[in-house]
Amino acid sequence: MSDALTVRAFQELIEERYSTTDRARGTPGTFMWFIEEVGELATALQDNAIGKSPTPEQRANLDEEFADVFAWLCTLANIHGVDLEQALTKYTDRSRVEGVKD
Repeated sequence: MSDALTVRAFQELIEERYSTTDRARGTPGTFMWFIEEVGELATALQDNAIGKSPTPEQRANLDEEFADVFAWLCTLANIHGVDLEQALTKYTDRSRVEGVKD
């Protein structure tokens, strides 16, 4: 793997390391783990709110929770055969990008 990690390379790494367990757990169990990590991210975001002075440990936890959410998202995508890098062209292909949601 090169120094620059692509979305596809990370998704493949997750597939290589965890696919047997992930597929055995299936979508319902995996989605529950994903939602748990989203909840932990929500807590970390509160600890790092703008205007607050988070501790170095709180800041490190925020980084970790973002990584966990992304890893579980990749797991769900792998279970369902979704290439996230391809799916993200929805946002990177200028011919498909439309407006901003409020």
